[in-house]
Amino acid sequence: MRREIAALKALPDAQIDTSDIPERVGRRQRYVGLFYRPAKKSVTIRLDADLLAWFKTQGKGYQSRINRVLREYFARHR
Repeated sequence: MRREIAALKALPDAQIDTSDIPERVGRRQRYVGLFYRPAKKSVTIRLDADLLAWFKTQGKGYQSRINRVLREYFARHR
């Protein structure tokens, strides 16, 4: 780890790949991209029983997975 840090310190800034770091924007320094977390809102939604059962078989966090699938769909069809 120390060798990697030393190697990075030796590189000029222009040669360091920062493409995987979220961009900082605005006065409040909000992150856009990977760490973006919009406010959550509780809703009631009716889903097909088999669809809900499948998500629940994946274990804890099934609501977050449903949200992620919807967000990916939303991003592709904006």
